[in-house]
Amino acid sequence: MSEVLKLKQQLVDCIRMLEHEGVIDYNGHASIKLSDTHMLINTGSCQRSSLTVDDICTIDLAGNLIEGSIKPPLEFHLHAGIYRVRADVKAIVHAHPKWSTYLSMVGEPYAPVFAQGSLLYPMPVLDSPNSINNTAMADRLAQTLGNHGAALMKAHGAVTVGKSIVEAFVLANYMEENAHRQYMAMQIGKPYHFTAEEMALCRDKLWSEVLFQRAWDHFHAKLGH
Repeated sequence: MSEVLKLKQQLVDCIRMLEHEGVIDYNGHASIKLSDTHMLINTGSCQRSSLTVDDICTIDLAGNLIEGSIKPPLEFHLHAGIYRVRADVKAIVHAHPKWSTYLSMVGEPYAPVFAQGSLLYPMPVLDSPNSINNTAMADRLAQTLGNHGAALMKAHGAVTVGKSIVEAFVLANYMEENAHRQYMAMQIGKPYHFTAEEMALCRDKLWSEVLFQRAWDHFHAKLGH
């Protein structure tokens, strides 16, 4: 199996796992950067729940189809905009997860209430629900994201980035789990927020490729293959 085919399969597994966990539905997309000018991304019309490597296309940062027969999603701009300004980012996930989006719908800041979720704090928010389907919106999102690992988009969704698709995938799950716990705790009272010192300890302990891979393997096993 070629290296590119392995990356395509990894992207397929990422999206199928996100769909299985309800983070991605019939929309959403993920990408892997191949070079400074090219990326792998799922096609816009694909069925996320039954994705195969044939649903992965190669495009340049302008959205031109380099390899594949079906066009990329309209929001390919989201990925291109981040790749243009973040040399450290090698993979991106964009989804419309419900718990995280609930927070941005009511203007409730994402809070560090869960150890793994604290890795993504503070969480910047793009103050627009508009689709990232043009260069101007992509640049706004990239500026909002800055050097963070994730950003919310008001009443729209979220984006996570990583040095690998494993990292971007796991951070998306950490973010959504934290948002879910925050939301549920708020139904009882005011949830405890980790202190700066506690968050630093979490980062030292939990920001680990080994632990990211273990989380990936946990979700991958649920796919049944």
